[in-house]
Amino acid sequence: MAVGRDPPKGVVKAASYEARPHGVRSAQPAVEADRQCPGLIFVPPRMEVYQKESRRIREILHRYTDIIEPLSLDEAYLDVTDPKKGPPSGTLIARRIREEIYEETGLTASAGVGPSKFVAKVASDQDKPDGLTVIRPEDQLDFIAGLPIGDFHGIGPVTEEKMQEIGIESGADLQETSEKTLRRRFGKRGGHFKRLAMGEDDRPVKPDRERKSVGTERTFSDDVSDPEKMLSRLEPIAERVAGRLGSAGPEGTPIRGRPVRDCPVRERTMTLKLKSHDQKATTTRCQRGRAPCGRPLCAGPFGRRKR
Repeated sequence: MAVGRDPPKGVVKAASYEARPHGVRSAQPAVEADRQCPGLIFVPPRMEVYQKESRRIREILHRYTDIIEPLSLDEAYLDVTDPKKGPPSGTLIARRIREEIYEETGLTASAGVGPSKFVAKVASDQDKPDGLTVIRPEDQLDFIAGLPIGDFHGIGPVTEEKMQEIGIESGADLQETSEKTLRRRFGKRGGHFKRLAMGEDDRPVKPDRERKSVGTERTFSDDVSDPEKMLSRLEPIAERVAGRLGSAGPEGTPIRGRPVRDCPVRERTMTLKLKSHDQKATTTRCQRGRAPCGRPLCAGPFGRRKR
């Protein structure tokens, strides 16, 4: 089963665990997913339901701590060093939270417990969709050593391929590679990868973390090729992004319970991605310094790159 519109114009927004082994994945064109998994059932998204259930789950989380950093509607970091109730045990609290989520919503949840955000995040992916993985501080280096390099935060397909070119396939390989070598190949990101590999991740859980990007997208049921029609379709999409910018504070931090106010955007990049009928994407990008919300972020031609 996949969430998204039917082929040929739809895009997969989420896929069931049964469909994933067949190559069905998020952001995949529906026609490709249908070809890889014959008989795949498409169901329309129900965002209002997801948001409602997300709020119910967030209420459960807040019973144990207010130090919560949301990552999405269905994922968050929790700092339970000093919980509001229950023993100061991440394992016991994770177990109780999963039980309460199931009892009150009928939904399963996976959890990862670890000494850092990186370890906890990777641990939470180990036993989906209904499991609990606990990594103790004394075990984290061994755990990290056994990870495929693609599981590391910030290592996507392109960086993974570059890692493999120099013989880095796993966390163990990364642990054995000098920071100097990594920095020479990947810049300051190389130092970040090395620190993660050595279990050095002191990033705190931030309830009001700065939002790094704001965006929206739309897949049309019919191809649009006329430039004027493209611009008319683009305008409401741009207005939606501007509205989301308006709900952020001066540094991109969400304003909770306060009226929307002007928010300066500093040194931001605006990106427009156009995807053709054959799923090839053309990305246009421009940069500009400080600009008030609701006004153009740049003027003049875009720089263009294809991918």
